[in-house]
Amino acid sequence: MKLAERINAAWYRPHLTPCTVPLLPLAWAYAGITAFRRLLYRSGVLQATKLPVPVVVVGNIAVGGTGKTPLVIALAEGLDARGWHPGVVSRGHGGSLARSAGTRVVTSYADPRLVGDEPLVIARAGIAVAVGRDRAAAARSLCTAHPEIDVIIADDGLQHYALLRDVEIAVFDAQRGLGNGQLLPAGPLREGVARLRTVNAVVITHGVRDGIAAVSSGTFLPATVRAFVQTLEPGLFRRVNAPDVLAAATRFVGRTVHAVAGIGHPERFFATLATLKIDAIAHSFADHYRFTAADLAFPDAEAILMTEKDAVKCASFADARCWYLPVRARVDSALFALVENTIRGSQAA
Repeated sequence: MKLAERINAAWYRPHLTPCTVPLLPLAWAYAGITAFRRLLYRSGVLQATKLPVPVVVVGNIAVGGTGKTPLVIALAEGLDARGWHPGVVSRGHGGSLARSAGTRVVTSYADPRLVGDEPLVIARAGIAVAVGRDRAAAARSLCTAHPEIDVIIADDGLQHYALLRDVEIAVFDAQRGLGNGQLLPAGPLREGVARLRTVNAVVITHGVRDGIAAVSSGTFLPATVRAFVQTLEPGLFRRVNAPDVLAAATRFVGRTVHAVAGIGHPERFFATLATLKIDAIAHSFADHYRFTAADLAFPDAEAILMTEKDAVKCASFADARCWYLPVRARVDSALFALVENTIRGSQAA
């Protein structure tokens, strides 16, 4: 088992383990630092940036993938349908700009090694997006390039307190939960569970029934925080080097299929393929992994399947056997109404 997998397994056990107990002092120090940093922003000692347009942040309190990117796309489309002109800003994890001081407006043909994989997926959905470690600077660049933008969605922006926000949406992975409940590095949490009680809405993904039960019990949320359910619906497969070429799942049933996934939780992609009755040989990679042609060298493969997030990184060298499976987030439109009403209330204040 890889080191990252061992750490992840230890985090998501219900109790502390011999591996995580020694890390508790570091977790306590991390908790103190993050709480102090947030206090500095709230008290005005550290100056947070207020943009000229409303800001909606989407994030979570745990590390790893929770389905934020499909939600960001759905939220942008939902606001667009209500007459808004949304733009998205992201740090661009996996791209070199995430570690530099620059910003970049992302086009549908941008290099994922520069801008990251998730922003490129968002851009290819027809949504204006910019990346940069400084989200406020990225937003200003985006609004300059697209002056029609009247609301900014900050992808993975919950802990980015340098940017003032009007609406906070936390994504809660009900299947994985909060692990051992400890902060990094002893557990998977970026912030304590109490943070969920301060947002405007929580969107529950994966394991919806358990998530509803947790919310209903009041364990996590007060009555002032709305809870919504998100489901992910797979579409038709698309050829990586020719996305207009479509294929139903039945095309791959009974074939020699390899599946690759460089996402937060690769097992979920493989499980989705299994529900489609595709028996695939699974190959897991780290989140935001930079694929090369050698990673797809499966001589016996009749098809090689991957996520859309991985497909944008493989398009330049993928052959005709490579296909990706797009997914679409479905969420109650009442979430869009809540966001819109909160924005309007903030503007009127």
